[in-house]
Amino acid sequence: MDRSFMKSRFNESIETDQQKKIAQPPLQKPYNKDDQIIDLPNVDKSIIKKDDVFSCILDRNSNRKFLDEKITLEELSYLLKMTQGIKEVKGNNYVGFRPVPSAGARHPFETYLVVLNVEGLKKGIYRYLPLEHKLLFIKEEENLNQKITQNSNNQKFAGDSAVTFIWACIPYRTEWRYGDRTYKIALLDAGHIGQALYMACETIGLGTCAIASYNQKEIDKLIEVDGEDEFAVYVSPVGKI
Repeated sequence: MDRSFMKSRFNESIETDQQKKIAQPPLQKPYNKDDQIIDLPNVDKSIIKKDDVFSCILDRNSNRKFLDEKITLEELSYLLKMTQGIKEVKGNNYVGFRPVPSAGARHPFETYLVVLNVEGLKKGIYRYLPLEHKLLFIKEEENLNQKITQNSNNQKFAGDSAVTFIWACIPYRTEWRYGDRTYKIALLDAGHIGQALYMACETIGLGTCAIASYNQKEIDKLIEVDGEDEFAVYVSPVGKI
């Protein structure tokens, strides 16, 4: 079993595309301007129900039972902002700072949403646009509750959620700077995002449970990524508890 990708190799000399002066990949996956774009409401701390950081950390829990209730678009907007929202862009689109850490501020993840029960949104697959803080509608899908359950290896709570977050990695964003050392640090980045979602949910009375066991091919197909240059890495259903 090869465990080498888990180890630090930052003392090794490699030549990266950044060092070769190759243009960096965009901070956000491009989209067609004619696509359906949905505005997200602005959010501030007034949405927070629980502001005791000590309690939020200690009360963090994986919730696998959700109420059959909608979450609001404002709540979804808050969760997106707290996990992958852009705080600041610097250096002519060189880096975008977000609420979570990422090696070299490369942030190689795109956020996809399986929307099942959110006020103001039809059921379907969406992608978050962090630069604009908007949603891109991708498609409607028949039997979506059943499909997300089946493709989460029959973990029923995924299909009972109000929305399921799917984080897909575009490795080249990080490879451009770090080469094959990316495989360790990109997965660490995914963990930061997952914990941020747990904490954000805790502050507004929602629950989540991160999933690493899913059908790779089918989840990639569901969110319409190629499975090579972009592929799902982490899944996290969210709902009322």
